[in-house]
Amino acid sequence: MMELTTLIEVDTLRSHPERDKIVILDCRFDLTDPLAGKRAFPAGHIPGAQYANLNLDLSSAVTAASGRHPLPDAQVFARRAGSWGIGDETTTVLYDESNGSIAARAWWLLRWIGATRVAVLNGGLAAWRNAGAELETGEGRPREPKRFTARVQTNFFLTTNEVIGALADPSRLLVDARAQARFAGETEPIDPVAGHVPGAENFPFTQNLGADGRFLPPEELRKRWSGLLRGRKAVALINMCGSGVTACHNLLALEIAGFSGAQLYPGSWSEWIRDPARPVAAN
Repeated sequence: MMELTTLIEVDTLRSHPERDKIVILDCRFDLTDPLAGKRAFPAGHIPGAQYANLNLDLSSAVTAASGRHPLPDAQVFARRAGSWGIGDETTTVLYDESNGSIAARAWWLLRWIGATRVAVLNGGLAAWRNAGAELETGEGRPREPKRFTARVQTNFFLTTNEVIGALADPSRLLVDARAQARFAGETEPIDPVAGHVPGAENFPFTQNLGADGRFLPPEELRKRWSGLLRGRKAVALINMCGSGVTACHNLLALEIAGFSGAQLYPGSWSEWIRDPARPVAAN
């Protein structure tokens, strides 16, 4: 089976000789309409795909202290992966509607629990449709469950308190994946407080993409991220966003560019602002 660690192209998946052995997860989700992806799935999806819901499958329940999409418990998520048919040696392909912003969350989660053969479909379902590839309708076909042995990567993320400590280290850099207007506090359509964590820098995840919604070539991503790193190693980066979802898009882009080792702040802005004593910056 082909080793996949970051992206897979439509033509590669479409013609893969062992496609029937690949677990495909449809991760379409709309923050403003949480049931939109689930409704869209039976109307047309990549053949053999199963639906993975951001709120129910790729997150745990929200608490009074958490952000909007807390990480699931690692063992619970490993069992969920097994229920999709993902075993220790399974190749998994993830997609959403187009830009990979939700699929990247599932990619990060699977890598966090130790999966090594996992990739995001470059360009998502939009690219699949544009290539004239077939779609399947209906609720999808469950695969035979497998046992996934969680091998949790303990250095993959930081808690809020750890982020606060890291901000005191000038060698570390907190990078926010939200749109510039949200980062600047000019608008906030989702969370009750606008602005950003003081000391953070902005790198909207859309800067990883071309006009077609596909990831830019590795050399271009490397150029863009090198400008932000300014000589730092990737391990110096802490990635955040609104709720720990699109930050994973930046982490995927870093891997494509050859910059491994950056960390996620899963609580992100929506958890940071839970405590009014934490500072907020704007502009």
